[in-house]
Amino acid sequence: MSAVTTRPAAEAQEAGAAPPRAFGGAPVDRAALLAAPVRSPRPSAFEAPLTTLPGVGPKLAATAAEVGIETIGDLLLRVPHSYRDRSDVRPLADLRLGEQATIFAEVRRCSLRRPRRRGLTIVEATVADGTGSVNATWFNQPWLADRLTTGTSVLLHGALDRRGFRVADHEIASSGKETGIHTTGLVPVHPATEGLKASRIREWAWRALPFAGDAIEPLPAPLRARLRLAAAADALRAAHFPPAEAEIEEARRRIRFEELFLYQAALAARRQGRREAGPGHVLGPPGGLVERWLASLPFEPTADQRRAFAEVDADLGTGRPMQRLLMGEVGSGKTVIALYAMLRAVETGLQAALMAPTETLAEQHAATLDRLLAAEPLSFGLLMGATPVARRRETLRRLASGELGLVVGTHALIEEGVEFARLGVCIVDEQHRFGVRQRAALDAKGPGETLPHVLHMTATPIPRTLSLTAYGDLDTTTLRELPAGRRPVATRLVEEDVRPGAYEFLRDRLREGRQAFVVCPLVSESEKLQARAASAEAERLAAGELRGFEVGVLHGQMRSAGKAAAMAAFAAGETDVLVATTVIEVGIDVPNATVMIVEGAERFGVSQLHQLRGRVGRGEHESFCLLFAEEAGELARRRLEAVEAERDGFRLAEVDLSLRGEGEIMGTRQSGLPRFAVASLPEDTAMLLEAREEVLELLRRHGSLAAPEMGPLIEAVRRRFGHEAAPLAA
Repeated sequence: MSAVTTRPAAEAQEAGAAPPRAFGGAPVDRAALLAAPVRSPRPSAFEAPLTTLPGVGPKLAATAAEVGIETIGDLLLRVPHSYRDRSDVRPLADLRLGEQATIFAEVRRCSLRRPRRRGLTIVEATVADGTGSVNATWFNQPWLADRLTTGTSVLLHGALDRRGFRVADHEIASSGKETGIHTTGLVPVHPATEGLKASRIREWAWRALPFAGDAIEPLPAPLRARLRLAAAADALRAAHFPPAEAEIEEARRRIRFEELFLYQAALAARRQGRREAGPGHVLGPPGGLVERWLASLPFEPTADQRRAFAEVDADLGTGRPMQRLLMGEVGSGKTVIALYAMLRAVETGLQAALMAPTETLAEQHAATLDRLLAAEPLSFGLLMGATPVARRRETLRRLASGELGLVVGTHALIEEGVEFARLGVCIVDEQHRFGVRQRAALDAKGPGETLPHVLHMTATPIPRTLSLTAYGDLDTTTLRELPAGRRPVATRLVEEDVRPGAYEFLRDRLREGRQAFVVCPLVSESEKLQARAASAEAERLAAGELRGFEVGVLHGQMRSAGKAAAMAAFAAGETDVLVATTVIEVGIDVPNATVMIVEGAERFGVSQLHQLRGRVGRGEHESFCLLFAEEAGELARRRLEAVEAERDGFRLAEVDLSLRGEGEIMGTRQSGLPRFAVASLPEDTAMLLEAREEVLELLRRHGSLAAPEMGPLIEAVRRRFGHEAAPLAA
């Protein structure tokens, strides 16, 4: 291993320690080590634009920026995903037909041909070494004819066939040396795109390699020494251009750990920053309002719900603003917990707000609150972009005066002009669909320096790996237990040839008096196109398979009044089948709906399909979810088969994570896991847990990640993830 020594070499030698070793384990001569120049890193060099490199102009820099390479640091952190072993440079006499090989030869002659086939050019060069000669061929690279002059030394990688040597990679051998970055040694293969080839990124990385010494060293020296981790600069050099295969894993292990460590440090800094940003309201034990409301519920709260009540109570009494994530199974009763927290605020004279990402979901929450508060004379407001001007003005007046204690809304709640008199509790539903700035804007609605308590909710069960990674700055409450009366939903993957039988099954259920959903696929990212697809499908079904039944339609492009009318008609049983987009994914509760048909199911994720089928199985009748797939590839079929076989949302979430891989979550973009250069989850879960424990231990020992002993740790977090990752010195 290439552990970095933590004391001067001379001192180590006097103490009888083994002689120091360079990265990769080669011994270092003591005199050479003492004579080596001392060089201080320049972290600002990592911020230099890509155009700093020779040959990178504005056009190429713009192409690179599209894939996240804007600076020298971005380039060096784009670590190769694999390596090609081209260490064996063969004499021409040793070439065998069909085998890949690298040759070092001299150009004897070169010519350019343009066959009759339009757009095709062929460069042919006779190259020779001391053992023989061969005809080398390049396709569609006519400029090479001017470079491959007689006497030029070249390194060529390719394969010998009966017509000659077909060149895959080449480079001019500078000063006649048998070394290159594309054709010899362990050749790195960087993540590339259609507009940015791996060979170009390799060239840039080679030119940028001298800047590796300017990398910030964020890991405390004792930690590096104990875990035997290479220095940051050494790891970057060896990851891009490893001198030997043994050094690759060592370099990647260091980078992998650093990524996970910095991310956990970012979460810890954000968590501590929130705690220190300002005090929270101190709420006493539940009072009469909450007790009466609990007694009025038409069901007995589950054990999980009662535990959640206790955890919320504990948070509200600490004087620190609550930052808790509430997640649970479909239909596990998260809204009851949310309303409990809201009523805790109202009974102490504070206000509470529930913010949802869409108007449809906000309206559904309003309907649920109206039902759950039926026994209590409490009014609440609904504030959305579509709220009529007069009603909006009245709601804003009542919020500002404190007359209105409860409000449900969308992003409209955080707009300028929305003022609360005494905002004490915020509920953020489907919180992954809001960015950091949006959630911070809701925090800012609190009175004075006092921050509101925040309960984040998600209807998507989150695997432990994602919870520790994406939501490690939040306390977590999990609801696994389903309320009494929830029935399991039988799920079937329906092949196209039995579609007629599936619709006959649906008609039988409708004749029994039941109702059904038909969900249209995600045909595009455009809500307008999805709405059109839902409307067209509703018309087709009404005239075809569902002729004689009442078919309704619901999509996000409808006006609020139209959506409310469609949901009300379905809930009242006036509509037999509701054809919809994913706006019904959460919130709709119609116990008489027992069949869910999902068209184009291969277009949906595992967790989303689990959410959709949660719309049925809410009553006393047996319920079914039928998944229709159009052209499901192997990966899509594995997802669908997992949904068919597994009913537990948390186990499905683990399957979804392992199949889908990583996304980006830090900062304002929210779509899954952080996108790391080397680390991969869930495969690196053990290292993630190790990094998390190391961060927590540093906090316990030093009290802050910005302590002098931590060196540039917080600065490295901000450079990697942005200032929002560590808004305050933690």
